[in-house]
Amino acid sequence: MVPDRRSFIKAVSVAGGAAGLGVWPAGAAARTPESAEPWSPRPVAKAPVSLNMLILGGTGFTGPEQVEYALARGHRVTLFNRNQTRPGLFKGRVAEELIGDLNNDTSALAGKKFDVVLDNPTTFPAWVRNAARQLAGNVKHYMFISTTSTYADNSIIGLNESSPVRPMPAGLDPYTLDRQDASRYYGPLKVRAEEEVRRTYPDMWTIIRPCLIVGPLDRTDRFTWWVARIDHGGEVLAPNTPDDPSQFIDSRDLAEWMVRMAEARTLGLFNAVGPGHPRTMAEMLYGVKAVTTAGAQFTWVPWGFLQEQNVRPWRHMTCWQPPSGRTAGYERRSGAKAIGQGLTFRPLAVTAKDTLDWHRTRPEAERMATLRGEINGIGLEREAEVLAAWRERKGY
Repeated sequence: MVPDRRSFIKAVSVAGGAAGLGVWPAGAAARTPESAEPWSPRPVAKAPVSLNMLILGGTGFTGPEQVEYALARGHRVTLFNRNQTRPGLFKGRVAEELIGDLNNDTSALAGKKFDVVLDNPTTFPAWVRNAARQLAGNVKHYMFISTTSTYADNSIIGLNESSPVRPMPAGLDPYTLDRQDASRYYGPLKVRAEEEVRRTYPDMWTIIRPCLIVGPLDRTDRFTWWVARIDHGGEVLAPNTPDDPSQFIDSRDLAEWMVRMAEARTLGLFNAVGPGHPRTMAEMLYGVKAVTTAGAQFTWVPWGFLQEQNVRPWRHMTCWQPPSGRTAGYERRSGAKAIGQGLTFRPLAVTAKDTLDWHRTRPEAERMATLRGEINGIGLEREAEVLAAWRERKGY
C-alpha cells in the first residue's frame, strides 16, 4: 500500500528519496538507510567562539544561507559584493556591507582584518589576486568554493580529491580572460584560482569542490526544472533508466558545513558531494513527486533515442549525465573525505518541498520560463515532441 503524504515524509526522512513511497519503479534498487533516526531541523546553538567573518558575495544563492547560519551561530559577518543581487538583503543584520568588484575594485577591503574569508563568487584567478591585495596578511583562514568541474577525467568512478584536474589550454592566459570566457573555461579557471589561493594563503586554506548545488534561490533551473515540471503533472520524460545515478547537494547543507569548518579551522581540499549513499534518478524523480499532488507519470526513454532527438544531458535532462563512457563517473564522485569532516545531508523530501515552495513565490514570468526550459530543462513543448516520437517508435 502506498503511504499517505505524512507517512511518506517521515519515511523519506529516514531513507531518503523514493524509498518512502513503498512502490518502486522497475529496475530501481532499494537503498539501505544510513540512520534510523528521523530527520528534523537541529536547533542552532551558538558557536564556542565568535569569528570575524568576511563573505565575498553573500546575497546570491549559497551566500544567504551562509549568512543566516553564521549569524545564528553568533559570528560577526561582513559582506563584500557589487550590491547588485538583492541589495539590502541583510541591512542592519550584518556588521558591514562593503561595495566593490573583485574584477577591478577591492579598495573597500583595505585595512580590514578577518578571522576567516568565505569566497563564493570567484571563477577567475585574477579575482583571488585582486582581493589578496587587501587581504593577504590580514586573514587567518581562507575558504574557497571551487567545483567538481575541475576534474579532468569524468570516466573515473569514485573521483576523489587526488584525481587529476583540467589544465588551462595552451596559449591562454587565465589572467586576461573576462566574464564572457567563464562558461567555456570554467573548470580550468577554477583550477588556476585554486592554485592562486594555495600560493597566496599557504597553511591557511580550505578548498571546497561541490557538485551541483540545489535548493531555494537557485535560478539555474537544473533541479528546479524537475520540481516545477513534476508539479505541473502529466507524462514526464525521464532519461535512460531509473537506476542511473544523480548527485547534488542542498545549498543549505553546503553553507552550514562551511561555517562549521570555519569554526573548526579545518584545512585542506574536499569534495562536497552527496548524498552519503548512491542516489538514483528514480529516487530523485519519485522523491520530488511525493511532495506534490500533481500525479505526474514518468516515461523512461533510452539515451540512444534521446541522442537521436538531440536531447542534451545536463542542459535538457538536468541533474543527469550518461552513466557510461566519458561521463561514467560524473554523478559518482566520492564525498567520503568531507563526510568524515561532518558534512551531512537533509532528506531529498525537504529539499524538494522547500524548492517547490520557493518556486511558487517567483513571478509568473519566471515560473513560465522554467517550464519552457529557457535556462535549463527540455521545456514542455519539446518534451511533448520527444515523447510523441518515442510512442511512434514503440508503435503505440
